[in-house]
Amino acid sequence: MINDPIITYEEAVQRIQSIGILPLAPLFPEYPSLSSLTPEENWHKDTSLDPWLWRTRFAEEGIAAYGKCIKKKAVLISRDYFPLVHRMIANQTSIHEQYDAGLLSREALKLYEKISGQEGIDGRALRAQTGFAAKEDKKSFDQGLLELQSKTLILISGTKEKEGLEEGQVAWNSSAYETTEHWMKRHGVKPFEGSIAEAQASLVSKLEEHTPPIALTKIKKALGIQ
Repeated sequence: MINDPIITYEEAVQRIQSIGILPLAPLFPEYPSLSSLTPEENWHKDTSLDPWLWRTRFAEEGIAAYGKCIKKKAVLISRDYFPLVHRMIANQTSIHEQYDAGLLSREALKLYEKISGQEGIDGRALRAQTGFAAKEDKKSFDQGLLELQSKTLILISGTKEKEGLEEGQVAWNSSAYETTEHWMKRHGVKPFEGSIAEAQASLVSKLEEHTPPIALTKIKKALGIQ
C-alpha cells in the first residue's frame, strides 16, 4: 500500500519508484509524504535513517527530481514520472523569451543565468554572486528561486557544506541548484516528446493505479489537468 511506513533509504527509493510523486510534507488528502511515511524520531539525526538527508540523495543519485514544482511545495518526482510533469509545466520558449513576454521576473532571470553558468552552485554562493547577499534582499532571492522551481526551470541537485569553518564551528548545509535540462542530461532522463495532453493522459493513467480518488482529484487540479 502506498501509505505503508518505511524505515530505510532503499525502501524510500522503492516507494518513489512505485508511486512516482512523493511530497516532502503532507500535501494531498489520503496521500503519502516522506514525513508521513517515516518515523518522526529519525528526522534530523544525521544518520543513515534520517529522511532529511535522503531528500537530496534522491536527486544526487538520479532517483527523483527534487524541487518546489507542485503547489510551490517541496516534492520528489521519480525519474520516470518527471518528464511528464516537466512537459506539462515547462514553457517551451527560451528563458529570455519568457522574460521579454513578462512571464519571468528580473530576479528569476538573474538567478537562472548564474545557475546555468555554474551548474550545482550552492545557495550561499548563488546569493552572494547575484547581489542578494543583503538581509533585505533575502525575500527577493527566495521568491526568485521559488519562481524558477515552480516553472521546472531549475531543481535542487544536492547539498554542500559551508567551507572555511574553523574547527568546532557548525553551519547548516546549503542547497545546491542546477538547471532542469542539466539534471536530466546528467542522469540520462529523456524529455517527453509528446504533447501536453498526451503527458497529462499518461500521468493520470499511472496515478490511477495506486492513488486514492480524492488525492488524484487534488493532484490533477494542482497540475492543471481537466
